[in-house]
Amino acid sequence: MTGTTASTTTQRWQALGVCLLAGFMTLLDVSIVNVALPSMQQGLDAPPVALGWVVSGYALTFGLVLVPAGRLGDDRGRSRMFVLSLLLFTAASAAAGFAPSALWLVVARLVQGVAGGMLNPQVLGLIQQLFQGPERAKAFGMFGAVIGVSTAIGPLLGGLIIEFAGSEQGWRWVFFVNVPIGLFALAFAAKVLPKDEVEEGPRSLDLVGVLLLAGALLAVLLPLIQQESGAGTPWYLLGAAPVLLVLFVLWERYYRGRGREPLVDLELFSIRSYSFGTALGMLYFAGFTSIFFVLALYFQHGLGYSPLQAGLAMTPFAIGSATSSALSGRLVNRFGRSLVVLGLVGALAGLVVTDLLLSTGPGAAAGLVVAAPLLLAGVGSGLVISPNQTVTLSKVDAARGGTAAGVQQTGQRLGTAIGTATASGLFFGAIATGGYDAAISIGLLVAVGFVTLALLLAVAEQLILTRRR
Repeated sequence: MTGTTASTTTQRWQALGVCLLAGFMTLLDVSIVNVALPSMQQGLDAPPVALGWVVSGYALTFGLVLVPAGRLGDDRGRSRMFVLSLLLFTAASAAAGFAPSALWLVVARLVQGVAGGMLNPQVLGLIQQLFQGPERAKAFGMFGAVIGVSTAIGPLLGGLIIEFAGSEQGWRWVFFVNVPIGLFALAFAAKVLPKDEVEEGPRSLDLVGVLLLAGALLAVLLPLIQQESGAGTPWYLLGAAPVLLVLFVLWERYYRGRGREPLVDLELFSIRSYSFGTALGMLYFAGFTSIFFVLALYFQHGLGYSPLQAGLAMTPFAIGSATSSALSGRLVNRFGRSLVVLGLVGALAGLVVTDLLLSTGPGAAAGLVVAAPLLLAGVGSGLVISPNQTVTLSKVDAARGGTAAGVQQTGQRLGTAIGTATASGLFFGAIATGGYDAAISIGLLVAVGFVTLALLLAVAEQLILTRRR
């Protein structure tokens, strides 16, 4: 189990910088690819199903490995897992950029997703390990800024790359840009990450737990992703998900009862702040990530914006999120989840106003019209993601930090898949009957609905705390 920290304050913050850089790269690849799809279609003559898997295959494999990777980092060494994952991600990015065919590109994206899912629990586990108290809150605030900025700025950066590299080969540079960043991070990781101290003795490997959890996640994610990719949707798998999840819980209890270490310590969910925060994060990400999906479609297909123009239109959200995320790290220890409630109110208000303004049919001026409410929504989002991360993991001991972060991020990936599938289904359905103006309205209402549910859950937790006092 990893137990050492970096030897100096400077080295700890340098280690955080490397972690944030790697995390930014993996999370950026969730959204940057969307604007490059037409370029891929032109350059590789890729069919629509392949393009769908370029986007959704990454999300699928990313989500499947989060929990096992977090557990491996806790047991075998987070720094070691970090370097291995980053090396794999960098190599897969290069392979994607050199892809000679659509099939090659899809396989490279699947490997990229595996590497990204292996890497992210190590980032959060290392933050837990390296920092305490106000410093930990500040570090999580910076990671929250990375989440918000990477998600929102992806379309803008992708648009810039396509603009300068050309529509036929520009998509390759969307992947190549990861290679120098990855090599730079690898060079510094070897110098500044803490040395792993792994406990001697036999370690149990809960393979049955891994398979049951992977099966349950696959049964939920695959139908949602297949819907997005345009292929046949195996909705029947959704019925298998709860059965597999129940079997997973029963197995984990049995495995622990035999004196072995299960994949997930279910006692984590007895920690109120952790269970509430994980559920809240899943609901918020269902609304948060679907915003960019429907807005990108609306700006580019409904209004004829270029990828660069669409990215610029969503930049106010990124600016607001980055600013408030950095600030929230200084405030969360004082206000706790109350800060999350405030952020949810701000995000909800910004989304509602955006929906109302777009319903007036502003046409080509839509990007300017919604700049202010998107800025407000971004500020609110920054007050949600990193403070919720900090409070959720605050009662979890550092030894279980990677596993706890893996479970939490798995909830976020499930929320992302559910929110995007719901928003996209209703969005495309509305186009047929009411055009893009009706479609963007219904798409934003999906985001509003999920953020509202997250707000209600946060308020419920605050009421429980008040009664206990």
